[in-house]
Amino acid sequence: MSGAAVAGADGGLRCPWALSAEEYVAYHDEEWGRPVHGDDALYERLCLEAFQSGLSWITILRRRPGFRAAFAEFKIATVAEFTGADRERLLADPGIIRNRAKIDATLANARVLADWPAGELDALIWSHAPGGPRPAPRTLGEVPAITEESTALSKALKKRGLRFVGPTTAYALMQACGLVDDHLADCVARGAAGP
Repeated sequence: MSGAAVAGADGGLRCPWALSAEEYVAYHDEEWGRPVHGDDALYERLCLEAFQSGLSWITILRRRPGFRAAFAEFKIATVAEFTGADRERLLADPGIIRNRAKIDATLANARVLADWPAGELDALIWSHAPGGPRPAPRTLGEVPAITEESTALSKALKKRGLRFVGPTTAYALMQACGLVDDHLADCVARGAAGP
């Protein structure tokens, strides 16, 4: 059965992607699918998911320290004040993905979010969590790329002026931040801290 849970070095079954690179094991076991709250924390995840678009997550994960340094730990209020000189610095920073459109979206999104009341991004994102539990996927093939909820979240974010927040990016955010638990049924992390 392709895409089923696979035994890791410790014998525990995990989602197959979690074993494809060393850094993935800790991310899979300790972060992915665990609830994330707080506007700055969710802004970071939203930005990183946008940067990941078209790339592998391992590329982003390995550069996350560089992203955090470049974008002032993703403090919305600080990034919202970045200037044209900061933009040029980011475009020249080898520690991040130097994609002009994604950098511009990250800066523009911070400016939009800086005008929101505290807690509003958190409330908006979490209001799109599915209403009840879904059947646990048995294989990666059963994990969707988008859902009705991610499409609705994408529309809500875009309506409020955010960029680079399509339905696939929104669903990846929902998975990463614990709005859904897409760990496979046999995975050791399934239900560890889900919604």
